[in-house]
Amino acid sequence: MDSITKFMSLLTISLMLLHKTSGAKLKGKVLMNNVCQQTPHKDLCMQVLSSDPTSGFGNLQDLALISLKVAAANATGILTQVKMLIDNDNLDPGIQQGLSDCKENLLQAEAQLEDTFAAILNNTKHDAQIWLKATLSAIDTCDASIPGNNDALSLKSVEFRKLCDIAVALCKAALAKYN
Repeated sequence: MDSITKFMSLLTISLMLLHKTSGAKLKGKVLMNNVCQQTPHKDLCMQVLSSDPTSGFGNLQDLALISLKVAAANATGILTQVKMLIDNDNLDPGIQQGLSDCKENLLQAEAQLEDTFAAILNNTKHDAQIWLKATLSAIDTCDASIPGNNDALSLKSVEFRKLCDIAVALCKAALAKYN
């Protein structure tokens, strides 16, 4: 949890610094509208990006970082729920083992989101795409490791995938801009 707090603090500071050094022509709401039209989840994209006060003057890189921040917070929420479920003694041992495996995959997903963040800051957008694909793979593995269907976790997994899809689209747009 401490690493997530540090990650969020670093993200906020980086976003403030990035907006001062960006030279992009399109910024803020106009850019958000344009880029969200290219994502598979337009309304969620606008909601996610608008949730951060820095988005109003952000460039494409800033918006990608905002989407990652929201995805990371979502992953942390899923991880917290999985940890609580693991401690439930009333659950079948097979489900508890699946949840334990899922927890490990979610920890990897969080680390991969941090790697994606670093790749975007270093303008290595191809690496960002690779890390995001690994993140999506981790959540798929998590889902597959839990027998049955836990509705609450399933809903959160779907939301996490959507958030990662938005981050992928923003990274692709940023990559196209710089190539």
